[in-house]
Amino acid sequence: MAYEYELEYPVAQSGASARATFIRRTYAHLAGAVLAFIGLEALLLKVVDPNDVFQLLGTGRYSWLIVLAAFMGASWLAQVWARSETSPVVQYLGLGLYVVCQALICLPLLLYAAHFVADKSLIPTAGVLTLAVFGGLTASVFVTKKDYNFLAPILTVGSFIALGVIVAGIIFGFSLGLFFSFAMVALLCGFILYETSSVLLHFRTDQHVAAALMLFSSIATLFWYILRILIILNDRR
Repeated sequence: MAYEYELEYPVAQSGASARATFIRRTYAHLAGAVLAFIGLEALLLKVVDPNDVFQLLGTGRYSWLIVLAAFMGASWLAQVWARSETSPVVQYLGLGLYVVCQALICLPLLLYAAHFVADKSLIPTAGVLTLAVFGGLTASVFVTKKDYNFLAPILTVGSFIALGVIVAGIIFGFSLGLFFSFAMVALLCGFILYETSSVLLHFRTDQHVAAALMLFSSIATLFWYILRILIILNDRR
C-alpha cells in the first residue's frame, strides 16, 4: 500500500526504489516500442510494393497533407490514451497505436532508401546514428541531472515554425532541403534533453507508458530526419 501511495508523487519526490523502478520500466517500454517499430517496418518493407505507395501519395498535391493531418490526429489520440489514469490496457493501446502510426509515416522514406538508393547501408547507418545521439544526450542528462524545462517555450515555437514550413512545402510544392533536416535534428536533440529531464524529475512514477511514448516519438522522428540527411547526401554524390 505504501508503494501505491508513492506512485501519486513526481519522480523527484519519490523514494529511490520507486524512482529506479520507474526509470527501468520507462526505458524497458521504450526499448519494446523501438523493437516493435523495427519489426513492423521490416515486415512492411517485405510485403509493400513501393510503387503502389508512391503512386498513392502522388495522386495529388494534398495527399501528404491528408497523411500528415491523419498522423497528427492519431498521435494526439495515442498520447491521450497513454496518459489514461483509468486503465493500463488503454495506456498500452496508446503506445501501440503510436508505434503503428510512426511505422506508417516513416514507411515511404524507408521504401525509397531500400529500393531506389544504391547504398543499402543507409537505413542501418541512420539507426546507429540515432541511437548514438539519443544515448549521448540521455547520458548527459542522467549525469548532470539538469532540469531542461526552460527549453519548453523554445521547443514549442520551433515546433510551430517547423510545422508551418512543412505545410507550406506541401501546399506550394517546394522541397525542404538539407538545412531544414539539420535544423530538425537540432530541434529534436532539444526535445530529447527536455523530455529526458522531465522523465527524471517531473513525471509521476506510474506514468512509465506515457514517458516511453514521449521518448519514442522523438527517437522515431530523429531517425526519419537523419535518414533523410543521409539520402540527400548520397544523392549528391
